[in-house]
Amino acid sequence: MALPRIAALQPSISIVLERLDRLDALVACTRYCVEAIPELAGRDVAVIADSWSTTVEEILAVSPDLVIASVPYRQESLTAILKASRPVLALAPRSLADIDADIRLLGSLVQASAQAEALIELMAAEREAIRVRAVATGHRPLIYCEEWGKPLIHSQLWVRELVELAGGRFLGEPGATTDAATVAAANPDVLAFAWCGAGDRVPLQRVIDQREWQHLPAAQNGRVYCIPDEWLNTPAPTLLDGLRALAAALHPECFVTPSNVRQLANAVTI
Repeated sequence: MALPRIAALQPSISIVLERLDRLDALVACTRYCVEAIPELAGRDVAVIADSWSTTVEEILAVSPDLVIASVPYRQESLTAILKASRPVLALAPRSLADIDADIRLLGSLVQASAQAEALIELMAAEREAIRVRAVATGHRPLIYCEEWGKPLIHSQLWVRELVELAGGRFLGEPGATTDAATVAAANPDVLAFAWCGAGDRVPLQRVIDQREWQHLPAAQNGRVYCIPDEWLNTPAPTLLDGLRALAAALHPECFVTPSNVRQLANAVTI
């Protein structure tokens, strides 16, 4: 049976298909998919806009059998997807369990159910191994995880779950807005930034200076990190990289900081 011709409107979808060895199903993807999977640049795959900004015209131009979209959505783009008169699968995971379920669903669509179950089991085993090591430290530092900086937005629910697996306490309400004074008052032990669309380019020193956070122990001790966007904001197997990064930020005595994670260059002195 032939694979469906899929237009993937978020990198999470392409990443899962790559892990399931089903990239051949892709007829279109976003530039963020290509950034996450450079191999796609050498394939005959159209590059289109994502779930936030796609249009009817570009979807129809690639004639997919199935359009798969995922969070985040914008109302206008969601309307465009539906108006394209193509079968649509709209994913909206919130938790790690939701992400596992989406992997299972995608596997069933591309004749890779066994591979999907194996991937889910592998991810679960890695999460548990990290949880056990983190628990053994006997302490749970408080961490502020930020998804966006203007306004300040806490990271999503699945990031809170990753923080708990990594032996930490998540500051604030997942997905809610906050402000610099509220974060400072909570006095987190660690600050972690993963801005949507920013890759690994969050300007850590500028953020600390503009928010007047120089007095926070996290800043004075250099426990301020930029974690690659896709490691925390993409609901895909790459979240395991985010888990490793969080574990190292929370328990540097037990875990090695991944090379792609940026840390405040020097401890702040006041």
